Amino acid sequence: MITLQQDADGFVRMNRHYPASVRIRIAFNDGSTGEFSGQALNNAYDAALAEFRAKNGLDAKGFNRAPARRSNPGNRVDFVPVHPGMGE
Repeated sequence: MITLQQDADGFVRMNRHYPASVRIRIAFNDGSTGEFSGQALNNAYDAALAEFRAKNGLDAKGFNRAPARRSNPGNRVDFVPVHPGMGE
């Protein structure tokens, strides 16, 4: 069992996928807790990553297909938004 803590902005730190079968407990800011499968959090991570790439003009693999120029090398997501009951 993995336990994550929601921060004040409503996010949990997640910079990789978890195994789909693992159970993850999230302690929310309002004092409640929720238990989710790794697959539910992986889906939230994928949605956050797709939104990040869309906002920054990146393709599905995270590459910028514009002409070469100096850019930010960190095209990944470290924080995923969560809320109670999201896996239902």
